[in-house]
Amino acid sequence: MAEFATVARPYAKALYGLARKNDQTKVWGDDLALMAKIISEPKVVRVLSQPELNANQRGEILLKLLSSEKMLDKRLHNFVSVLSENNRLSLLPTIYEQYREYVLSEERTQQAVVYSAYPLSDKEYANLVSLLEERMDTKLQVRVEVDPALIGGVKIEIGDQVLDMSVQNKLNALKAAVTN
Repeated sequence: MAEFATVARPYAKALYGLARKNDQTKVWGDDLALMAKIISEPKVVRVLSQPELNANQRGEILLKLLSSEKMLDKRLHNFVSVLSENNRLSLLPTIYEQYREYVLSEERTQQAVVYSAYPLSDKEYANLVSLLEERMDTKLQVRVEVDPALIGGVKIEIGDQVLDMSVQNKLNALKAAVTN
């Protein structure tokens, strides 16, 4: 997966630069999200992985699928064509993730993932986000994922930082202490 990120980075950076220059970061981000979603669909993967298709045909198929959803900017058509010619269509989800990171960085916002043993109420979510933003001194875009294996508590990932306050983590620490 790391090699995908390395190969996708120049594409994401170039697209972000062009989108920013044309004041289209939001629109192109939405279009890129749609492309990433479509290219990840199992039926689309099966169609595009047919060996008798050449790179240009794969790009044309994807562009037809995209045009059935919405009208894309001509520059995004060209972007898909370049990806297709270089056999890089499968990188679209990774390119989208990196593009989104550039946008968030410009807005001085970080992504956070909160793993909770149970669904959070709106009030719990708001309190947690407020507390995290205050502690991290930045705006956060928070996604919550339910993970019953945590038993209780939360595990929070912000960038490369992890704060694990789950019951599962405490039990693992207790087990390690007892066995040593």
